[in-house]
Amino acid sequence: MAVPIGKGLVAKSYLLISVLFITLQSIGCDNIAAGVSTSEQEAPHRRFEYKYSFKGPHLSLTDGSIPFWIHSGNAIPSADQVRITPSLRSQKGSVWSKNMVLFESWEAVVTFRVSGRGRMGADGLGIWFTSQQGLDGPVYGAADKWNGIGIFFDSFDNDGKKNNPAIVVVGNNGKLVYDHQNDGTTQALGTCLRDFRNKPYPIRAKITYYKKSLTVMINNGFTPDKDDYEFCTKMDNIVIPKEGFFGISAATGGLADDHDVLSFLLFRLTEPGQQKPPAEAEIPKEEKDKYQEEFENFQLDLDKKKEEFQKEHPDVQGEPIEEQYESVNDREIRQVFEGQNRIHLEIKQLHRQLAMILDEQRRYVSVITDEVAKKGINAESGQPDAGGPQMSSVIATQHEVLKNLNDLRLSFQESLKQVGSVQHQGNAAGLGTYETVQHFNEIKEHLHSVKRDVDHLVQRSPPNPAEKMLKCPDFPPIPPCLSTLHFVVFMVIQSVLFFCYIMYKSQQEAAAKKFF
Repeated sequence: MAVPIGKGLVAKSYLLISVLFITLQSIGCDNIAAGVSTSEQEAPHRRFEYKYSFKGPHLSLTDGSIPFWIHSGNAIPSADQVRITPSLRSQKGSVWSKNMVLFESWEAVVTFRVSGRGRMGADGLGIWFTSQQGLDGPVYGAADKWNGIGIFFDSFDNDGKKNNPAIVVVGNNGKLVYDHQNDGTTQALGTCLRDFRNKPYPIRAKITYYKKSLTVMINNGFTPDKDDYEFCTKMDNIVIPKEGFFGISAATGGLADDHDVLSFLLFRLTEPGQQKPPAEAEIPKEEKDKYQEEFENFQLDLDKKKEEFQKEHPDVQGEPIEEQYESVNDREIRQVFEGQNRIHLEIKQLHRQLAMILDEQRRYVSVITDEVAKKGINAESGQPDAGGPQMSSVIATQHEVLKNLNDLRLSFQESLKQVGSVQHQGNAAGLGTYETVQHFNEIKEHLHSVKRDVDHLVQRSPPNPAEKMLKCPDFPPIPPCLSTLHFVVFMVIQSVLFFCYIMYKSQQEAAAKKFF
């Protein structure tokens, strides 16, 4: 009986394996078909909405305002970012869109940075879509009991569960009070743990609301890749107001972080089958009429100013517009002559400095000659001359320096003559030619060689021997103003006076105690 039982078990096992294989195959085929159908679905049309967005490098205007946005609290707009709160305690600020969003589906891409010195920060940053602007309040710098949705980047652990920093999505119908003690986890529609503080690159949050589904994607800030997003949370069948305002707020508490928003980009999402609304249909008729009237007024003002200019300048009326502006050739010629003038002035200044150096060297030579004459007189009188060879070498060096300086002066004069001839040729011809460029190159090389020669001479020029020989006498030592005897007498007198004062005070106190 054992053989039939074994055969039955083997047959049953083969049957179970075949059924399991067929089931897995059918499930895999269904998943593949579902994936193909999902990939074949077209993505929604995205249209950028500039009236609900801001970004650098020209984020704010000269008066400190943000186009199409308002800021409140401690928010500080700048050219490339908006600092919602600085890293100071008990600060809060916010920015809100001025215009109400009138479309249902949208996608917001927010680029921000949260940075602080400590290992922990506070309190956090919030991204809002509400029916009213919550300019000020206790929930991350915005109003409580909001009607809409809030995506909170909470950096402080209020409930002590060590689940921060975290991203929490909280919806409100205008009646709920935000649960600060539990970090909003009791009211959260979705949450994920992400560390968004002190990252090498800015954090990017992509928030998409399409077909009553809210999706939050996060770029962790570790790479500069802007499209490297990670899934955070998704909520289906969520209903938010059809019209509302976008806002960003932040707050600090006992701990503080810098909350900086670099950009807020909003895109309108439409289904692929629907026709995109034309640009003219979005502008209300009143606003369109207003812009048309402003354009007509501007055109009339421009025509009036043209007539006034023609009356004031009748000689310009018949001239073509091109002749009123500088051509390319005229600009090049002007630049060439300006360069020539600058070179001419520099050479003149160098010539003056060289003349001063020559005068100084002549004075040194005269001083040295006088010293040599004195040494000769001493030698004739029989006194030993210890500096004879040194003085001869100094005189030879000075004569060499004078010769070189004279050569430099002559070369400067030649350079001045060349520049003058080039300017004369340019004024006569009126055009920049190849020979002019060659003259400039030769002058430039000549000036470089002159500079090197001057530096070499300055290094080789010995110090003034007259300055070495002349030395002021040392001042005699000044005797001290107070001797030791006077100091001892003064200390004894001061000690006696102090002792007498102490005795007097003690007697006065003893006399005063008799009356109490």
